[in-house]
Amino acid sequence: MSSLFEPDVPGGFRYRDEFISRDQETSLADQIARIEFANFEMRGVVARRRVAFFGASYDGVTETPPLPSFLMPLRSQIAAWAQVDPETFAMALINEYGSGAPIGWHRDAPQYDVVAGVSLLSSCRMKFRPYVSPSEQSRNGARRIATHEITLDRRSAYLMTGESRSAFEHHIPAVETLRYSITLRTLR
Repeated sequence: MSSLFEPDVPGGFRYRDEFISRDQETSLADQIARIEFANFEMRGVVARRRVAFFGASYDGVTETPPLPSFLMPLRSQIAAWAQVDPETFAMALINEYGSGAPIGWHRDAPQYDVVAGVSLLSSCRMKFRPYVSPSEQSRNGARRIATHEITLDRRSAYLMTGESRSAFEHHIPAVETLRYSITLRTLR
């Protein structure tokens, strides 16, 4: 049972408000504004958010550019918080959420372990629900609902490990104003 003062999140989820300074946010947003984003397509559907991938690719085959130098200080900062070597964060994804853009229910790809995220420019909500395999869901068919929720404020960071990473899926409802997120992942 969570207290009134702690976020209602699954085990293994850590959150830190004001993880980066206003100056860091401004600098990162300026650098990100220069990135060439691409549409993101999943199972034949083009998402409303746009993406830029760096480092290790999802499929291990697609070539992606190395992590840009402007992300290295942030990667080191997150690694210190996560208590891992910065080099273990082998992949970065920058999402551009325009007004009205969500991200649907999902678990991060299984080849990744620790997932870290930083929010820039605006806040959003992140919801969680227990993961149910597609075959189990098709047998059961019951509508699933969110069991946990947290507001990710601008300049905040989160880590997903353990139960929050493997036993839950998450999504972000449509944002109201432009938001960037930087997601760093370690490989298993």
